[in-house]
Formats: sequence, C-alpha cells, structure tokens
Amino acid sequence: MKTAPQHPGIVYLVGAGPGDPRLITLRGIECLRNADVVVYDYLANELLLNHAPEGAERIYAGKIGGRHNQAQDEINSLLVEKGGSGKVVVRLKGGDPFVFGRGGEECEALREAGIPFEVVPGVTAAMGAAAYAGIPLTHRDFTASVAFVTGQEGQGKDDSDSAIDWDRLSLGSGTVVFYMGITTLRRSMQRMMQHGRDAATPVALVRWATTPCQQILIGTVADIADKAEAAAFKPPAVTIVGDVVSLREKLSWFDRRPLCGRKIIVTRSAEQAGEFSTSLDMLGASVLECPTIRLVEPESWQLLDLAIRELSGYDWLILSSVNAVRFFFGRMETLGIDARALAGCKVCAVGPKTADALRAFGIRADLIPGDYKAEGVVDEFAGLDMHGSRVLFPRADKARDLIPRELKRMGAHVDSPVAYRNILPERLPPETLFALEKRSVDCITFTSSSTVLNLAAMLGEELLLDMLKGVTVASIGPITSKSCRDVGLKVDIEPELYTLDAMTTAIEAHFTN
Repeated sequence: MKTAPQHPGIVYLVGAGPGDPRLITLRGIECLRNADVVVYDYLANELLLNHAPEGAERIYAGKIGGRHNQAQDEINSLLVEKGGSGKVVVRLKGGDPFVFGRGGEECEALREAGIPFEVVPGVTAAMGAAAYAGIPLTHRDFTASVAFVTGQEGQGKDDSDSAIDWDRLSLGSGTVVFYMGITTLRRSMQRMMQHGRDAATPVALVRWATTPCQQILIGTVADIADKAEAAAFKPPAVTIVGDVVSLREKLSWFDRRPLCGRKIIVTRSAEQAGEFSTSLDMLGASVLECPTIRLVEPESWQLLDLAIRELSGYDWLILSSVNAVRFFFGRMETLGIDARALAGCKVCAVGPKTADALRAFGIRADLIPGDYKAEGVVDEFAGLDMHGSRVLFPRADKARDLIPRELKRMGAHVDSPVAYRNILPERLPPETLFALEKRSVDCITFTSSSTVLNLAAMLGEELLLDMLKGVTVASIGPITSKSCRDVGLKVDIEPELYTLDAMTTAIEAHFTN
C-alpha cells in the first residue's frame, strides 16, 4: 500500500442515494462542488457529476459489460494515490457507503495510508426502493423489525458455512430486504421456505428504484422466482420480503403520477430547459433534454450599447422573453449601468415569466399583454398614442419583425438592436438520438419556431419525420405550430395560453384523458 506524503488531501466517501439525483444530501453536493477528483460507480447517477467543477477529473470505477471495471484493491489504491497527492477526492457510491458499498474496506485502506477521510451517508437502496414503491419497511400492524441482507452471499455455500442465520431470518416476522439478489433469487426464497418462512409471504422486486425506469414485480416467496424468470427481470434490483408488501396496493404513489412511464423530449436551450423539465419530471415523465438552440452574444454590441447609454431618451422598453431580459441586463451590467437608468422609461414584458425575470432586477412591468405572441403586443400598443414615442426592442437575431414594423406604422420611432443570437448546437445528445431510433419516445415539445427549424436543420426533414413518426408533438402556440406544419409535422397538443405552465397542463391532459 502506498504511503501518504507530508501534505495529504482528503477523501470523501459520499452516498449518492438510490438513483434519483435529488436524493443526495446537501453535504454530498458540497463535497462534489469542491472536488478535484470524482471516482464514481455503476449505481451513482451520472447527473450528479454536474455538481463537480468543470476541470475535476472524473474516473469511472463501476461495471463495464456486467463486469467490474476495477477490482476493489485497485480502487483502494486509486483513492490512496489521489488523496495522497494533496487532492480533494470524492468517492461517489450508489446508496450508502457503509451498506453493502464496501466503504468500510476503502476507509481501512485510507486509514492505513494516513489519508484523512470523511463519510457522508446516503439514502440506501432498501429505503429508497421501499419508499418509492409505497412499501413501509416497518408498520405497527405488521412488524417492528427489518433486516438488510446481501443476496450474493448464498452462492456456492451451504447452510453450514453461510454467514446468514437463515433460521432467525426466516422464522421471524420482520421485513427482509435482499441486496443484489436477482441472480440468486430462487435459491434465497427456497432457503427461506426450508427454514420456516410461510410460502405465501408477499415479495416485491424493485428495479432501478427511484428513477423513471423503476419497475416493480409482486409475488410471494413461493412464486416470485418463476415470475421474475418469466418477466426477464434483471438487476439492479432489491427484493423486499414481508407482509408490509401487501400495503403497496394502498400506498403506491410514484407510479400513479399522470405522466409516469412517458418519455418526453424537451428541445429548449440548455439554459432554459431546467424549469420545464422539472415540471414534467414532477408529473412522472422521463425527460430527455435535447437543446436545439444555442444562445450566444451578438456579433457586435455596438447598436445595443448605444441604445443602453441613451436609455433616458426612450419612452418604452419591450422585452419579449426571459432571454431578452438576461442578455439586456447582462450587457447593462457590463457597461456599468443599472436599473436606475430606466427611471423615465415604461417597460413591456411579454408573458408572466418575462415579468418574473424583470422583478429580479427590481423592475415591475408597466404592461403585460394578455396575448403572449407578437400580435398580442401590437394589439396592446394599438390602444395607446404611440405617435412620436421612442421604443427600444432588444431582440434575437431571428425574431419576427412584426412588432417594430407595426409600431413604426403607429408613428413610433423604434430601435431593435440584436441582443443575442440563436445558433445551432454542435450536435444532438446521443441519448436522445438513441431513444428516437429505439422508438421509445412518447412526446416531443417545441417552445419556439427556432426549436422546430433547428431540429429539422440538424436531422434533415426526411429523417426528422421518420424519427417522429408516432411521437406526440406538443407546440407552445400557433406560430410554433405553423413551423411544425411547415416541416411536415402534425401538431397534437397546443395550449390555449402560450406559456410553459399551460403547455405542461395540456401534455398532462393529453396523456390522462
């Protein structure tokens, strides 16, 4: 074993939880944010790696092709090497490091080498699987005890050399949870019956617990192995044995959510996808983020800078999106100008989300059109005397010219400098393409014409139509729907209000009615 240098780093053994990346602890995220190296395993959700600094070294120590990528002694040596070089190392382990995670062995190696370490507990698979399956591990009407058992222990051993006390495990009325036990399921259930467990005791298998891919199979000690074989039920999964399993029918919640089992593609820009994706995820959908827009600075700031420096001369500022707010106020900050420059200028925010984004800068919109498309903005200003007014409309490079054109007809002087550009991403996410090729996508969402046209440009219209055959198309409004039809797509969902909240509600209604 390698010895530590004079100035060792530290190794954090962090429990990643059972699968849902939101079940990691706050302390776990803190450790990841300070990591120089992250060593992660097969059951740690890879989304958690996004919490680590961009320059952090990421080392996979899980399984490849069903076999361990590195043996345990190799992982131990790796942790000692990295921690001993003065680095902050996070060993990211599925579930909890000290519950069948071999964290104890890793800590022993670190202590022997003189490397400081800290253990950050995680939600272990048994608790996560049971909770998301609607099965309480203990219940005052059923049992007050629960046992966690490794399902791999039984291979190649008879009762005489087994480390498991099968008599007590089988005869007791408590709940038993087997980890890593699918390949030895039949043998474990046979042993339980041989040692006195009632063959009619309910059993639940929970696969990929707490994730959108979660699967549950219910049976009894007598028949669960046959059912698992017939269903080709594969690892990773835990086995829950006990009368508490019978409560699932009454207490299940995760798989009763309206979009459970639905795979939905979100095509918004990477900066904006989060909130919409979260809303769909909370309804049970498996969300694939597929940015078809990349937002970047304009080729030149000259015209926008000139307008910002002359804000006191404008009567109206029109901001048509959250992106417009972000780029406009970002540029103001770069120029050393703050919201006080808008003291004499009224502000129009197109849509409630844009208005919310404005409030973050201390600005309350003077006008929020009832209709959130360009025509609605024009209709609102048509009722005002715009003759001689000066209007600033910072826009995307590919924005429609309806607003500035119509305001000019009303007698306004309109400046519409480009505040940001909409360009194609370098590539589409491989997982999205794979899902489309497998025909496993239920719905694709388009939140602007650019998301439609950019996806068509990246795939080609012929391939686009082929890949989206049978996929429900959701469009945020009539302008976006027209772009869908222009490339040959049929629009299945279009909300009455052109907002993400309304779109989410419409998608839910479509799949539940």
